[in-house]
Amino acid sequence: MSDTCEICSAPGGLTTHSMAPRDATVQLCDTCLAGVKGPISDAPHWQCLSGAIWSESEAVKVLAYRLLHGLKSEAWAQDILDIAYLEPDTLAWAEEDLPDENALVHRDSNGVVLSAGDSVVLIKDLPVKGAGFTAKRGTPVRNISLSPANETHIEGRVNGQQIVILTQFVKKTG
Repeated sequence: MSDTCEICSAPGGLTTHSMAPRDATVQLCDTCLAGVKGPISDAPHWQCLSGAIWSESEAVKVLAYRLLHGLKSEAWAQDILDIAYLEPDTLAWAEEDLPDENALVHRDSNGVVLSAGDSVVLIKDLPVKGAGFTAKRGTPVRNISLSPANETHIEGRVNGQQIVILTQFVKKTG
């Protein structure tokens, strides 16, 4: 067991992180653990991934690959991913928990991810074409459904009518 973070080499205050589905663990500092469990954004701290991807530990390589994948919009992270080599078995493990890049993500006007069945509220008066009414600002729309073809469209009932609503005009509630 290491007394430094296996990703960035920070000393002490470590937490053991399980690398499911395999029986492997990695010792992480609080900063690295936060990046694993939540959103990761570009910061000087993550430059440590350029070394972690070459670790002798397969679990550390997998975690570094996943973290780099979360930062791949950054040129430096994409450069590391381009030159990194993982054995086919290790690469398959690393890619197991990566989000589907082709999946649509529906977000409200504040960038909050919407899911089918969520409730939203309109943030603007919206004329409803073909229905002859205006959906007023503040109108709640419950049990929305997501358009499978367009991430900017949701559907819901307003005044008894099933309508398509642009996500930029709604805010998630509850």
